[in-house]
Amino acid sequence: MTSNKKIRVCVAGATGWAGSELCRGIVSTKDLELVSAVSRTNANKDLNELLNLSSKQKIPVFGTIEEALTIPCDVLVDYTKPDIAKHQIITAIHKGVNVVVGTSGLSDADYEDIKLIAEQKKQAVLAVGNFAISVVLLNKFAEMAARFMPQWEIIDYASDKKIDSPSGSALELAHRLSKVRESVKTIPIEETKGVKGTRGADINGMQVHAVRLPGFIISLETIFGMTDEKLIIKHEAGGSAKPYVQGALLAIRKVDSFIGLKRGLDNIMDFN
Repeated sequence: MTSNKKIRVCVAGATGWAGSELCRGIVSTKDLELVSAVSRTNANKDLNELLNLSSKQKIPVFGTIEEALTIPCDVLVDYTKPDIAKHQIITAIHKGVNVVVGTSGLSDADYEDIKLIAEQKKQAVLAVGNFAISVVLLNKFAEMAARFMPQWEIIDYASDKKIDSPSGSALELAHRLSKVRESVKTIPIEETKGVKGTRGADINGMQVHAVRLPGFIISLETIFGMTDEKLIIKHEAGGSAKPYVQGALLAIRKVDSFIGLKRGLDNIMDFN
């Protein structure tokens, strides 16, 4: 992709909460072009009309990724559900299309499969559990803290309507912290008296708790504890999808800067 050529984008999940806001963001930029969309419930329609976009060209909506990729594009942004996202990502890779993943709920094993195929096909996949800049900073600060404070737990808050648990943001944080070290447990979980499940799920060597209740949108918290002191790092999101747009646009612009799989928006950000 060159600076004088627009980056052609297909968005899967284009009419959803986050996808629709991203589509508005893409259309408002000068260097990106939204060429197609995937929405099973709105197939064969014009995305301009569905979202009241300002694009001067028709943006066709397809029911499947295979149909959508008949229109040439450079980047697929997947904002769907974990049960179909892996198929769509792999389909795009085989078509020579780079992928930005906004879908949560994919496992480490899923990403290992995706990484292998991306490397074989010399394509790029950037998986971002959460595009909000505050989440990027939470991850960075938590990694720093884990080097000096050996015990922590993760709490993942979301609406009662969120189907995946834990969230992609929590999974990504657990994955990243596991690269620093495994959280120490004073009392091993298997020695817990009573109901062991109340201690949360062991993910990559640390306890993760998921809260799903009305009134929550998306929040992520890491609590570090030492004798007579604790550190709480927390991200809280409001009701709008706007905080995720700028991060997603950055991901689209930078996903062609590597080959294979990278997890986390910070991989294409300059922190120096």
